[in-house]
Amino acid sequence: MSGGIDPRPNAYDGAVSLRHLVKRFGERAVVDEVSLDVRAGEFFSLLGPSGCGKTTTLRMIAGFEQPDSGSVVIDDVDVTDFAPEKRLCNTVFQQYALFPHLDVRQNVAFGLRFSPFERDEDKAVGKALESVRLTGFEKRRVQQLSGGEQQRVALARAIVLEPSVLLLDEPLGALDAQLRHALQVELSTLQRELDTTFIYVTHDQEEAFTMSDRIGMMRDGKLLQVGSPEELYDEPNSVEVATFVGTANVLPARMVGAAAVAALGAQFSVVPGQIVAAAHSAACTVMVRPERVHVVVGPANDAPESVGRLTAPGEVLRVRFSGSSLLVSVRCGDEVVTADVPNDDSVPDLRAGQSVRLAIRDEHLRVFVG
Repeated sequence: MSGGIDPRPNAYDGAVSLRHLVKRFGERAVVDEVSLDVRAGEFFSLLGPSGCGKTTTLRMIAGFEQPDSGSVVIDDVDVTDFAPEKRLCNTVFQQYALFPHLDVRQNVAFGLRFSPFERDEDKAVGKALESVRLTGFEKRRVQQLSGGEQQRVALARAIVLEPSVLLLDEPLGALDAQLRHALQVELSTLQRELDTTFIYVTHDQEEAFTMSDRIGMMRDGKLLQVGSPEELYDEPNSVEVATFVGTANVLPARMVGAAAVAALGAQFSVVPGQIVAAAHSAACTVMVRPERVHVVVGPANDAPESVGRLTAPGEVLRVRFSGSSLLVSVRCGDEVVTADVPNDDSVPDLRAGQSVRLAIRDEHLRVFVG
């Protein structure tokens, strides 16, 4: 491979475009016609289950894998055939690959010796360590660091070269939950301070939601939807996205004309923006999030209109405690619906076997036709 991007620091903004990327391993397309635009300076996450193709996509951006077809473009330069070191991308892996025989400073400075342009090493390393809150750790050995501190060293080693794009392949996956949550906040803050494009791979939707400006949802090698966390959660374009992103009640339903849907023994009014139609059909599926399902105890006439339309009567099957809320499973006809209700005095005590109704507002339904 030959050529490369202008090696001057900050010569590029970090916009990344993928065009019809395909990568096959044997007969299987692990990445299948993926096209995507990542904006300069945004925190973009590739989200999906294991084996969906997200890490292979990241490796093609980095240059560690060659696509069978398609292109990778960084700031209007086609880098598909460039070697990894020519792309001004750096990668942070889940396994940090720190050198145990080097101290923190030496680990961070390691890449500078291969840099195509000159930098003041002390200044560059000091700035990188300050960015990840490790000033004063310069002489420590890797073995003396916690998992979170090792992750910060790996980040410092990546950002010391001032890449236009930082690629992160599940870098928090090996950490415990409490530390992972703390570092999610730190990573998001660091990205804003550096104003560098971050492309982050994860299977954890909470992680993606916490940090990302936008998310690309992948499954079986295909990019299913791209949008903000709010868009993927509230406006999924398929049942696959709806069920992977958060918790969802997915229920059989039937269209009644063009502006109503029947489900759970009730009829709801819907507008075109709530409907995802793949075909013309009366049969459909509706999705509603558990926190948007209200449990109504007592006479139906006592329920305020603001809680939504009442369903047919149901029976509480189970009540599960989850801290600030209760997860209530209700059988309504042939379906079981989960409601996430506040753990406070706003809802009477609920118990298994209790007769209740559910209430759902029209606008909280998402309808999938075909």
